[in-house]
Formats: sequence, C-alpha cells, structure tokens
Amino acid sequence: MLSTAHPHHPHHPHPTDTHGRCTLVGAGPGDPELLTLKAVRAIESATVLLVDDLVSEAIIALAPRKARVVRVGKRGGCKSTPQAFIETLMLMAVHEGEHVVRLKGGDPFIFGRGGEEAEHLRAAGAAVEVVNGITAGLAGPTALGVPLTHRDHAQGVLFITGHVRPGGPCPDWALLAHTAQQARLTLVIYMGMSGARPLQEGLLQGLSADTPVAVIQHASLPQQRHATATLDQLADTIAHEGLGSPSVIVVGEVLRGLAALHGQSARNLTRHPAA
Repeated sequence: MLSTAHPHHPHHPHPTDTHGRCTLVGAGPGDPELLTLKAVRAIESATVLLVDDLVSEAIIALAPRKARVVRVGKRGGCKSTPQAFIETLMLMAVHEGEHVVRLKGGDPFIFGRGGEEAEHLRAAGAAVEVVNGITAGLAGPTALGVPLTHRDHAQGVLFITGHVRPGGPCPDWALLAHTAQQARLTLVIYMGMSGARPLQEGLLQGLSADTPVAVIQHASLPQQRHATATLDQLADTIAHEGLGSPSVIVVGEVLRGLAALHGQSARNLTRHPAA
C-alpha cells in the first residue's frame, strides 16, 4: 500500500515489473468545465491521485471514492513537499500496480515540472502518459475577452516565469522588453508577483510607460479578480488592489485593443478589483 512516509531508498527504485502506470494530468486553471474529456477519463480511472495545491476541490471530486488522494501541494511562501519525494511516491505506487494520476494545475508541461517527473518515471521504466490542460496564462486573458495574439496588435506570445531556482539567474526583463517591442509579442508572466517592482523597472527599459498590463488572480474561478493599468503603474496597482498569488501578469498591445473596444484610452485603463 502507498504510504506518505519517506521510503528508505528514494533515489534507487527497483525496476518496474508490474502493470502500473502514471498519467500526468493538467487540471487547467480551476474551473472543472475547462477539463478535457481525456483528463476527466484519466481522473475517473485513477486508483491513486497525487494532487497539487492549486487543483480545485470540484476537480478532485471527480475521482472514484475508493481512490487514494495524496495532497502534495506547493505554494510560494509555504512549506512544500520536496520534489524528489513526490517522484518517489509516484514510482512506489506504479510499482504496486496502481494507475497513478499526477494532478497538476494548468498544464503539466508549462511551469509544472511535468518534464522532470516524466523523465524520472521513464528512466525507472514506468509507463507515462501526459494529458494537457489549459494553462492560466491563456485562461486568464480569455476570461477578460483578451486574445494573446491579434493581427493588429501581437504576432506572437512569450510565456515566462518570474520565479527562478535558488542561485539561478533572474530573467533579463530589459532584454525581454526589447524583444517584445521589436517582435510584437505579448508577454505572459507566471509567478511574478513577488518581484513585480524589479520586473516593472526592467520592462520599462524596452517598453513605453503606457504599455497596457493586466493582472489576473484565480483565473476561471468564482473568486477571480483582475486589474488593468499601464506598465509604469504595475507594482502600485498590485499593491493597491491587494492582488496576490496565484496570478498571471499580461503585458502588451492586445490589452490596448480591449481598451479601444470599451471606448477607453490606453493611458486611462480602468482597474477592476474583486466584485
């Protein structure tokens, strides 16, 4: 039986000799109606679910009653389950013949460490399948009626995280800003809330102060909140509106199109606190 106690040899699992398997499932931004049919089928057939913190209870409720649910959530500023331990739990359950569903918010392969988990499992001989989910960087703007690309405003989109591993290099926001300006890109920034001030300062080195920005928290959920502003007011707007994680920050001309649609000037984009 799967146990949440730390195993004795986490880095040397025995060869897989059962018919267990693992499915990495993207649970999307939170709204159960945004799950793919394939994701629903995987959840409904799971015998063990390892669930991230950002997966909504309504989605977890789709699992069979007899399935074991192990919460291995991670959230910035809180105590987190070590990644190596999560991977070991997955392998243990696969070795026991379970259908393990690793349930992740958004998409497993977009800032979800799904690539690392898939590599670990496959290296140990485990069968792995990946089911994509709608990432918050798409769901958030869509909830505002904003496309990420538009022939008149943006020819592409760049997803980037503001969170780096300890000791790793920080994003070069100035370089990204120049690239976005020259290539007409929309920037979608994950996990950037705690560093919003330096992010803003760096982007202002390559983008104009009146570049439209939006911050969307809890995308697709009933408690979704958002605020729109200009780039020079990004950090102040986040503080004023009390926005926090999980949020995505969207930067680019696609938001100017939204302002025009509503008869607003880009300089006077309105803020939208929680309803």
